[in-house]
Amino acid sequence: MTNVVLVTGASRGIGAATARLAGARGYAVCVNYLASPDAAKAVARHVEEAGGKAMTFQADTASEDDVVRMFAAVDERFGPLTALVNNAGITGGAHAVADVDCEMLRRVFDVNVVGCFLCAREAVRRMSTKNGGAGGAIVNVSSMASRIGGAGEWVHYGASKGAVDTLTIGLAREVADQGIRVNAVSPGLIDTDIHAAAGFPDRLEKLAPNVPMKRGGSPEEVAETVLWLMSEAASYVTGVIVPVSGGR
Repeated sequence: MTNVVLVTGASRGIGAATARLAGARGYAVCVNYLASPDAAKAVARHVEEAGGKAMTFQADTASEDDVVRMFAAVDERFGPLTALVNNAGITGGAHAVADVDCEMLRRVFDVNVVGCFLCAREAVRRMSTKNGGAGGAIVNVSSMASRIGGAGEWVHYGASKGAVDTLTIGLAREVADQGIRVNAVSPGLIDTDIHAAAGFPDRLEKLAPNVPMKRGGSPEEVAETVLWLMSEAASYVTGVIVPVSGGR
């Protein structure tokens, strides 16, 4: 049976690296994206060139209708889902708490928290052995901001990722006897476009000296941890949040 993974926010950064690596490991991969169809198609091509199967699907993970349609499309194209990577997320930009407006705050929590919940819900409905499923693995992409707090930059983002951490632990305990493992990775300073998108294109270079390993990480290094958590090598691991942060 082919392993099937849905990776949200997979057109760039950690999501794209995870999708590509999953393809290389023989997965059938659904590459979810919101607004970058060309980038998503490029990731899908890499998946197929690496030996996997791929499909792309445009969906706003904060929309329940979109999420339901996406999971149904994966069912139809690839069959039973064996893994979900909840990677889609936004920072909302860099702001002090005093400058955060409600519209931006709601969007950050809608994408980072509500979207994560909705996708996890649909995955559990399919994977749970209580529902006739064969089990599976869910990996949520959190952030070290949930521990550090993001003061002066993105407390709002860190708070949303704190909710992801709580979801990870709670859901892991809820479905552990249903054949589903739920874990998270907590990336630190990673070389993606999240920094430029937040208005800090040189953030990686400025902060790297503060990391014990004296460098930023790569999306591929995070992806390796995600794939391990998805694999049978981590068969007795659930409810864990793994820092991928260079020791920070």
